[in-house]
Amino acid sequence: MASGYPVVLSLANRLCVVAGGGSVAERKAAGLLEAGANVHVIAPRLTPRLKEWGAAGKLRATERAIEADDLEGAALLFAATDRPDVNRSIAEEARARGIPVNLADQGEAGDFVTPAVVRRGRLVFAVSASGAGPAFAARLAAELSERYGEEYESLAEQLYKLRRAALSSVSDPAERRKLLQASASDAALELWKKCPEDSAGEVLLSKLKELARDRHDQDLS
Repeated sequence: MASGYPVVLSLANRLCVVAGGGSVAERKAAGLLEAGANVHVIAPRLTPRLKEWGAAGKLRATERAIEADDLEGAALLFAATDRPDVNRSIAEEARARGIPVNLADQGEAGDFVTPAVVRRGRLVFAVSASGAGPAFAARLAAELSERYGEEYESLAEQLYKLRRAALSSVSDPAERRKLLQASASDAALELWKKCPEDSAGEVLLSKLKELARDRHDQDLS
């Protein structure tokens, strides 16, 4: 396949079907749960963790072979059984219904692949090697995880609140764009790291405007 077109899908409360009950299916289900999806895992045998998640109500776990009717209303299908013939068969059923398919055993033959992911709250890094091997993507993701630590979760949340405040209170598009661009400058990022995590967006916006004025005055001096 070509390098593909990267997107971030909004899957909150949308049905995603995982065909398979082994470790691969478990990883797929875990990622979908992080995305807030409504997950249905179907296989004759399930890992203990998948059973546990099902019992806890985190997902729907069905211990039987997958059937075509299980795809009704699904946004995505993840074919992750240990039988290539079953994966191909259920993938054909999904495609006939217009449902995009991820084929765990033949990634390039599917409609999409799942990248290696690093999450820091609202901040998400996704790495795909486009067929060069998941080990390479995983290595790069590990490097990103080390470079961008847990503190970036708070940083992203601060920027989210600031952006919402700017969108609601700064009416001039040019001024708003300039402020939002400045919000990711080195000086601004250092400022956000020092702000309390519960700072209101309006407070952050006020600090950003003050920072912008100070930098403007420095440029004039």
